[in-house]
Amino acid sequence: MAALLAPLGPLPVVVSPLRRTQETAAPLIERWSIDPMIEPGVGELAAPADAPVNHATWLRSIMAGRGADHRAVIDPFRERVLGAIRAIHTDTIVVTHFLAINAIVGAATEDDRVVCFAPGHCSQTIVEIVGGELRMIELGAEGAGTVRV
Repeated sequence: MAALLAPLGPLPVVVSPLRRTQETAAPLIERWSIDPMIEPGVGELAAPADAPVNHATWLRSIMAGRGADHRAVIDPFRERVLGAIRAIHTDTIVVTHFLAINAIVGAATEDDRVVCFAPGHCSQTIVEIVGGELRMIELGAEGAGTVRV
């Protein structure tokens, strides 16, 4: 990722609070000698307090559906992710998670599926924000593997 993106910057880098996004971004951040912006808004989907004990089964059922099927969970998640993305007003690298990327791609393509795209690790998806609306510029490479929950 660092080798691919390094010629574009230095640019601001936004990461979620989770260690794995920070580790993914670390080589680029070091190359550019910048500090990342940690943004909880681009974090993962959190299970609600009343979610079933078997988290993997719960998450698989969410991922297999549409946002309309799981409004109580998906609507706040999408609002959080999209709010954080829409608050960015300059070219920025955002290192985030599978479902957050899907929330962004879904908004840009008007696709209500929770999983509308299977981004590969370190794939590059490019969106543009025009008048608060997301527009798809380039969909990143899809992953060859499966998502483990």
